[in-house]
Amino acid sequence: MAGGPQQTLSQSVEQAGVPLPDLLAGPMLRRVSSDRVALWLAVRAEAEVRVELTAADGARQCYQLQPGDPGLTCLVAGDHLCYLLIDLCLSQPLPPGWTDYRVQLRFASDDGDNDWRELTDCAEALCFEGRKLPGFMLNTRVGSLLHGSCRKPHHPGGDGLAEAERVLAKQLAAGGATAPDQQEWPTLLVLSGDQIYADDVAGPLLRAIHLLKSRLGLYSENLEGLEVVGVADSDQLASDPNSYYRRVNLLPHNLRTEGLIERLFGGVRKPVFTSDNADNHLVSLAEYLLMYLLVWSPAPWRLFDLDEPPGLSPDEVRLYRDERRVIDEFVAQLPAVRRVLAHLPTAMVFDDHDISDDWNLNREWEEVVYQHPFSCRMIGNGLIAYLINQGWGNAPEQFAPPLLASLGSALRSPGGPGYDELVETMLGLHSWDFQWRTEPPLVVLDTRTRRWRSESSARKPSGLLDWEALTDLQHHLRGQQAVILVSAAPIFGVKLIEVVQRLFTLAGYPLVVDAENWMAHPGTANGILNVFRHRNTPQHFVVLSGDVHYSFVYDVELRGRHRGPDIWQICSSGIRNAFPERLLDLLDRLNRVLYSPRSPLNWFTRRRRMRVVPRKPTGVPHGRRLLNQPGIGRVVLDPEGCPLRIEQLTANGDVVNFERREQESRWD
Repeated sequence: MAGGPQQTLSQSVEQAGVPLPDLLAGPMLRRVSSDRVALWLAVRAEAEVRVELTAADGARQCYQLQPGDPGLTCLVAGDHLCYLLIDLCLSQPLPPGWTDYRVQLRFASDDGDNDWRELTDCAEALCFEGRKLPGFMLNTRVGSLLHGSCRKPHHPGGDGLAEAERVLAKQLAAGGATAPDQQEWPTLLVLSGDQIYADDVAGPLLRAIHLLKSRLGLYSENLEGLEVVGVADSDQLASDPNSYYRRVNLLPHNLRTEGLIERLFGGVRKPVFTSDNADNHLVSLAEYLLMYLLVWSPAPWRLFDLDEPPGLSPDEVRLYRDERRVIDEFVAQLPAVRRVLAHLPTAMVFDDHDISDDWNLNREWEEVVYQHPFSCRMIGNGLIAYLINQGWGNAPEQFAPPLLASLGSALRSPGGPGYDELVETMLGLHSWDFQWRTEPPLVVLDTRTRRWRSESSARKPSGLLDWEALTDLQHHLRGQQAVILVSAAPIFGVKLIEVVQRLFTLAGYPLVVDAENWMAHPGTANGILNVFRHRNTPQHFVVLSGDVHYSFVYDVELRGRHRGPDIWQICSSGIRNAFPERLLDLLDRLNRVLYSPRSPLNWFTRRRRMRVVPRKPTGVPHGRRLLNQPGIGRVVLDPEGCPLRIEQLTANGDVVNFERREQESRWD
């Protein structure tokens, strides 16, 4: 692997007096097409940018941009943190094949120093071994792609993105001095949710956020609503005795009626935020912003030491040290993660943990959370950080210059005048879904902010898309022969688990089992199935999902007077996460027994005339159909947009294929 032997965090820590790196995170490739290239960088100050593209045919294009020029947005978030959002409209279309790119920076703050800084000098081991520049592959069709979700830093396991880097390194090595094989090299990387865990943060990671905030000089945020507990701003939050492992004492609370289930799963006075792991929940804008830097880049980790903060109890000290060992392993793989993100055009969409667990799960959750100014601020902070780090690069044209200008002003004074107006704008924004004009087209759904709320009961789960969003989806699909559809939650899930979720919902406790599935709301369920059955719908749907912390594949056929489309429900989860092993094994076994092809239970749970054919992951014992290993999914498509191979590249280096089991098909 490029970059030489990896070091643990304790071996690589440098003292606080070391100069700041020019490049804090990135470069990250975002949307790339023949006529447009989007790049994301986090740097120490505002800078001019020079980008040179060298295409497969040797033709070169060079672009030089200053802050304020069209194509370059500079967002200053601290004394030493600036985001560079580069959106190049190319003067000449790029041909298919490999393109090298070179990025240079010139910092306005460096008086008397007019030298251009090479990005490859600013980022250690950015390029693969034997390469002098990063690059990307431009394909006329999507031949293969990588996809996954749910990357939790303190999960004790490997990182699927690091495994992706090993696969890319092998392909580049096989290509020698020439470009890698155009069909084997992934056209896209699709991250379908939970790129960060804002509600489930390890103590050492929160400590790193606070140390980095001080080092980069991020601006203090007025935290209206916390004055009652003696916390006026984000600086005081970091030093408060409740800041580590006790934030549940700071979060707003809500009084609920006590019942049997609530006595079993929690107390009467519950936090507004429903995460089971909210003791280190991110709060301020700075915390959300810096989380992204620390999960994507090794550079910030070298700026501080991670000794435990003062004020921890003996049990908390032990937990902190246990978590630090796992975080050390996570950080050691970040150089590989950075290389992947610099070489693959990456599409991203949020799920709940990017903001907070159970985000907008039902009407009751929304009514409770959005009635508190402080919890509204937390959700707004998460959305602002998402826009900068994820949302913008998916579709730069969807975020108008006035919005970015307001964002730039608000970043300089978080919590100040105008900031609450920006938060209100973010809470009402519905520009998060997007499409890429690939072949087949990539259609990514926003299943969090365009929900179909239940009118019969505030506790019933909301539909993942409302009627207007379903209508928009149908419009985007018209006239297509095939489509790659991204839904954070699987559209066709494991039947037994959905039945369990339905039972808890009927009992009035959907939050206990995260009852979020497409079939939980009748309007959304009928709507999405009608989209699939529409006469002008594509004939081939590849549905990419995550969310559930296990991986599976179903082939789905819709039947009626006219044969419906072929649908492949492909779930890859998590990149760095897993489901409780014993519980998943039990659910998998019960699902195969209770909903076998001849089981009469299928008649009682039938939704539409659907034929569902499960696929078996190879090498998994006991006949299991659900794979419970961290990794990254890979799908290889034929020219018609149908999967030729569906695989999971596990973090331990195995390649697991999903084989169709025709004899296990059932009618739903």
